[in-house]
Amino acid sequence: MSQPSSIVGILREPTRTTESTESSALILGAIVFVLATPIGLLAFWGRDLAISGRDSLGMYIALGSAIAAAVAFVAGRLLQRRRFGPKPDDPSVEDAAATRSATGPRGAEAPRLRWFDVVALSIAHAVIAMLGWVALADVLEQSFIGAPVYPLPAAVLFGVALTLTAYVCFLSSVRMTPMLLSIVLAVFLVVGVVTAMLSSTDPHWWQMNLSALGMTDDLSALAFNLTLVIAGAIVTIVARYATAGLPVTTDRDRRGRDFVRYGLVLIGVLLACVGIFPVDDFFLLHNTVASGMAVVYAVIVIGLPRFLPSMPRVFVILGWVYVGVIVVLGVFFAIGYYNLTAVELVAGLLIFSWIILFLRNTGSVGARRVVAVTA
Repeated sequence: MSQPSSIVGILREPTRTTESTESSALILGAIVFVLATPIGLLAFWGRDLAISGRDSLGMYIALGSAIAAAVAFVAGRLLQRRRFGPKPDDPSVEDAAATRSATGPRGAEAPRLRWFDVVALSIAHAVIAMLGWVALADVLEQSFIGAPVYPLPAAVLFGVALTLTAYVCFLSSVRMTPMLLSIVLAVFLVVGVVTAMLSSTDPHWWQMNLSALGMTDDLSALAFNLTLVIAGAIVTIVARYATAGLPVTTDRDRRGRDFVRYGLVLIGVLLACVGIFPVDDFFLLHNTVASGMAVVYAVIVIGLPRFLPSMPRVFVILGWVYVGVIVVLGVFFAIGYYNLTAVELVAGLLIFSWIILFLRNTGSVGARRVVAVTA
C-alpha cells in the first residue's frame, strides 16, 4: 500500500498525481478562506446585510467569487505549465498533446492552452461563478424574505463561498480536457444568455429578435454581449483542440482537417463580432456576421464526410438533420409562422450543441486512433 504524499512533496509537485492535485486544491481553498474571511469581516462590520440586491451579501460574494475563480484558474494553468514545461510551437507537438488529452488515459497531459486561451477561459469561469452566486442569492432571498445577515456569519459565508469557488475552478483548470471544455462552453452560454433574459428591462424584447437583448444600456446588454464575445473565444479554442487529435495520413486529410479547424475558428470570430457590434448601432454589420456564421456552419456540416472521412456516420447524419431543421425554421419565419427570436434561439441551440458534440466525437476518434496504433 502506497504512503500518502507529504505536504513538502505536494508543494514541490502540486499536480503530479490525483492525490496531490486534490491536496493542492484544498491548500488553495484554505489560503482563500484565510484571506477572504477577514476582508469580509472588515467590509461587513457594524451593519446587517440583505441576502441579495444592491450592497448585499450576494453581491459581495458574486464579485469576490469572480476574482477568486479567475485567479484560481490562472494558478492551475501556471502549475501545469511548470510541470510539463514550455513546448515548441510545432503543430505536430500540439496535435500529439491534444490527442493524449482527448483519449483520457491515466497520466495524460492537459491541453496546451496559450495565454489568450487562458484569459478567455478564466473570464468564462469568473462569469459563471459570479452569475451562479447571484442566482443562488436571489433564490435564498425568496426563501428568507426580509431576513438580515449579521456581520460575523456574513464574513464566514463570504469566505466559504470564495473557497468553494477557488477549489472548483482550480480543479477545472488543472484537469482541463476537451470534454470538460465542452461542458464549460455549454454552461457559460446557458448562464450568460439566461441572465440577460432575466435582467432585461424590456419584458417584450422577444417580439423583436434575440439580438434585442444587446441593444439596451442595462445589465442584460452587458451580459449578452460579453457572453457572445467570450463564447466566440472559447469556440476558437475548441476548434484547435477538437481537430488536433484527428488522424491525418495524407495531404488531403490534412487539408480537410485544416478546413474544418479554420471554419470553426471563423465561427468563433463571427460570434464574437455579433457581441462586439450591437444591432442597434451596427445593423448591417451585425446581420452580416450573424448570417455568415450560419453559412460557415452549413458548409462545414454538409461537407464533413469529405473533409473528415473518419468522423462517425451517425454524427454526420445528425449534422445534416440540424441543417435541415434550420432551413425549415427559416421557411417558417419567411411565411410568418415563427418570429425571428424563435428561429434564432432554436438555430443557436442546434449550432452550439453540434459544436459540443463535435468536440466529444473527435475525442472518441482520437481514442480509437490511439488504441489502433497501440494494438
